Amino acid sequence: MNPSKLFHDFFESEKAGGLVLVFVTAVSLVLANSPWHAGYASLWHLELAGHHLAHWINDGLMTIFFLLIGLELEREIYQGELSDLKKAALPIFGAMGGMLVPAGIFLLLNCGTPTQSGAGIPMATDIAFAIGILSLLGNRIPLSLKVFLTALAVIDDLGAILVIAVCYTSSLSFLNLSIALLIFGLLLMLNRLKINKLLPYLVGGVAMWYFMLQSGVHATITGILLAFAIPFGDGNEDSISYRLQHFLHRPVAFVILPLFAMANTNIAFGSSEFSLDSRNSLGIVLGLVIGKPLGIVLFSYIGTYLRWCALPGDLKWKNILGAAMLGGIGFTMSIFITLLAFDGESVVTESKIAILVASVVSGVLGFVYLRLTTKKAA
Repeated sequence: MNPSKLFHDFFESEKAGGLVLVFVTAVSLVLANSPWHAGYASLWHLELAGHHLAHWINDGLMTIFFLLIGLELEREIYQGELSDLKKAALPIFGAMGGMLVPAGIFLLLNCGTPTQSGAGIPMATDIAFAIGILSLLGNRIPLSLKVFLTALAVIDDLGAILVIAVCYTSSLSFLNLSIALLIFGLLLMLNRLKINKLLPYLVGGVAMWYFMLQSGVHATITGILLAFAIPFGDGNEDSISYRLQHFLHRPVAFVILPLFAMANTNIAFGSSEFSLDSRNSLGIVLGLVIGKPLGIVLFSYIGTYLRWCALPGDLKWKNILGAAMLGGIGFTMSIFITLLAFDGESVVTESKIAILVASVVSGVLGFVYLRLTTKKAA
């Protein structure tokens, strides 16, 4: 399979998904602040098998989103931009800076306070939103910049997943975790035995999800583990990894992420105690709007200065800065980490509003800057 075709398919899927996310988020915010807000809020608290609808979306459906992220990451490692260390080095450096600097800014403001656990919130980049905004600029954007932003966001997601696994596990059941890891080991064995039927992996994945949920480690991590257990083969269109990845693109982009966005942007601004003056809100907004572009550009520059990576020939630093601004669109992963970091409804709502504000500001700044600094291709 031609890696450039895979990238094109991925980019087009994320572009459409990003535009849908913008629309459903706007609809959700309008409904939450309309005369129908009570009915809309109660929708997400409907009980299904002992859990609220929002819980099933956040802990269940989002596992499928993480499975897709894992499959895309696996593809990038074997065939895409991360398969060549020299090509991968620039987005890797950028992603490292885009995680460490925002987290540092947040901790500078929140260390020693009850909200310090939110340091992971400004570390994330929303692939769908960022690429959706980038796509609005059409052929002004060089392909290499699209590749850079996509690879950076995929690495960023991996970093966010590691942060979730390590930092947001409050209590641990070693028995359930051991059973989940044992199932993962069995799935890896099926992979090694070249069992290329999808059903055993999906059945094992559901069982692994259940025991991971009982273990205290966030169950969505199961999606990443399952992705790397499913045989990749040579990555052609007949491989089960390829078929599953392309099957999941549309339901994730047009069903799962929109449902997640709507369930978690049910925010009534009039009743909120939100203030940009709070340490938590400032940490999130400054981390995403300033920390993200600063970290991405600074670490990318250090990497090129040390000659550990190189800037593609058709790109200039002003292009990297524009993409780095779009990296400040946190949204999906930032909201997801918020739900893990905080328990109180008021601080969760405050964090969500800060994420929305920062994401809108980053998206607008990135779009306007790239519009002014790039020219249409002839």
